[in-house]
Amino acid sequence: MTIMAVLGVAMVAAGLGGLGYCIRAGVAIRREKPSPEVARARLTRLVAVNLGSVALAALGLGVVVIGLAMV
Repeated sequence: MTIMAVLGVAMVAAGLGGLGYCIRAGVAIRREKPSPEVARARLTRLVAVNLGSVALAALGLGVVVIGLAMV
C-alpha cells in the first residue's frame, strides 16, 4: 500500500501547487487593477481552479490516510 501513500502525496503536492498558482494569479490581478467586469471574469475562472485544487489536495490526503491504514 506504499503506492497509495505515494500517489496520495503526489495528489496533495499537485493540489498545493494549484493553490500557489491561485495566490500568485490573484495577486497579479490585484496589481493590474483591471476594470471590475474584467476582474470579476478572471476571478470567477480562478475560483474554479481554487476549488479543484482544494478538492485534489483533500482527496490526496484521504488516499494517504487509507494507504497508511492498510499497512
